[in-house]
Amino acid sequence: LQRDGRKVVLVSSGAIGTGLRRMNLDRRPKYLPKVQAIAAIGQCRLMSQWDRLFNERDQPVAQILLTRNDIADRTQYQNAQATFAALFGLNVIPIVNENDTLARIATLAVTELKFGDNDTLSAITAGMVHADYLVLMTDVDCLYDKNPRSNPDGHAIEVVENIEDLKADVSSAGSALGTGGMLTETTDWHQNLEEELDRDLIRLANDDF
Repeated sequence: LQRDGRKVVLVSSGAIGTGLRRMNLDRRPKYLPKVQAIAAIGQCRLMSQWDRLFNERDQPVAQILLTRNDIADRTQYQNAQATFAALFGLNVIPIVNENDTLARIATLAVTELKFGDNDTLSAITAGMVHADYLVLMTDVDCLYDKNPRSNPDGHAIEVVENIEDLKADVSSAGSALGTGGMLTETTDWHQNLEEELDRDLIRLANDDF
C-alpha cells in the first residue's frame, strides 16, 4: 500500500501481552502500577519487532502513543495531526497504540480517559488523519447475528447496508488478552459511517490476506 502511494497508519495493540511474555508471566497482575510497568516493557519489545519487520523492506516506522487527553484537548489533537502529516511527508508509517502506562493512571486519578481497546483507537485515529478506509484485523470472519463462540448456529452478516438494522449479540466476543470485541467494532463502525469512512473486517487467518 505504501509503495502504491497510499498513506498508511497501523494501530497495534499488544504491549501488555508482549510484556507478560517477556517477563515470563502467565497472568496479568492485579496491582495497577505493575500492569503499567508490564505495558512499558512490552511496548519497547513490540516496537522493536515492528521496526525489525519493516526494516527488512527498508521502510521506516514511527511510534505514536495516544491517550484520550490527546483527543479531548484541541491543541494536543492538532499537534498529533501535524505529527502524522510530517511523518507522511517523510514516507514514514506511524504505528499507533494507546499509552497504557499513562492512560490507566489518569483513569484512576481523574475520570475515564482510556480508549478501552484499539478498535476505538483505530476509529479515532482514522478520523484524525481523514482516512478513506479503515481495515480491522480480527479473529472472526465477519459480523454475526449471535456470538459465534457461544452460539455455533450464528449466521454471518457479510454486508451491513443499514447500521440501524444491526441488532446482533456482539457483547462478549474478543480475545482473552484483549479488551476489544464485536460490540466495540459495531459501535465504531457506526461512528465511521457517520464520517463516510469505508471499513472492512479481515480475519487474521484469512488465506486471501
